[in-house]
Amino acid sequence: MTGPTSRIARAGLASPARAAIGTSLAGSALSVLSKAPQHLAHLFHRRFPTVAVTGMTGVGKTALADRLSRHSPAAGTADVGSAVMEHRTRRSAQGRGFRFRVVPGDNAATRLGALDEVFHDEPVDGILHVVAYGHATPRRAGGVTGVAAASRERQLAAELEDWSITAHRIASMAVRRGKPVWLVIVVTKTDLFPHAIEEAVRYYSPGGGSPFGDRLDELRALAGGARLSIDVLPVCTQGGAKGTAMPEKRCGELLGALETRMAQLSGHL
Repeated sequence: MTGPTSRIARAGLASPARAAIGTSLAGSALSVLSKAPQHLAHLFHRRFPTVAVTGMTGVGKTALADRLSRHSPAAGTADVGSAVMEHRTRRSAQGRGFRFRVVPGDNAATRLGALDEVFHDEPVDGILHVVAYGHATPRRAGGVTGVAAASRERQLAAELEDWSITAHRIASMAVRRGKPVWLVIVVTKTDLFPHAIEEAVRYYSPGGGSPFGDRLDELRALAGGARLSIDVLPVCTQGGAKGTAMPEKRCGELLGALETRMAQLSGHL
């Protein structure tokens, strides 16, 4: 369009209409900018899902998180148990990974507070619940010296008691969430029972008829099978020398299998 009509149209756009267009463009730009932090946060969360590491004291939660995150613990931190929640992050070369929240194992206020944080306040994407088939390292009572001792039967009973507290919160979170939650029962310390690993996995598996398996069946019924996936995987965080029943190479293979399954459950693969 040329001539007077074209000049009139351009002149009209120089008035309130042009101002309105400018305001609209500016508003759109501001809207995009305002949503950018949310988009980046969502992208980060998807690439680095949060994983709660739960279980009773002495099963090796921190050691597992250290191996999965490639974290080297400081010297002098070999004592059993931690009074506060520990944080670890795993970053891969592909720009993905996991943020681990290691919940204290003691039945104290700090532990209950940490459980509320990971399952209610800031719900996690997955759970690694660590068990040790009755081989958890016993913790000495305050003020007591010497080596602590506890029978395997007592440790298995303590695992069940600990699981009851955690399972209730997992079920509550799974019901509230709009997307499925994954749970891996991680059987640690397999270097202490290398010839009974399959037996241990069956003990912790749903539908197996064991005390722990029955508790998992109850959890699945409460949470809904479609909302909660359950895997059981054995691991070893410290293997022996070549030629032993559980060499370091075999431990690395078990840890690798756990990492692969976590990546699958999180959509990284």
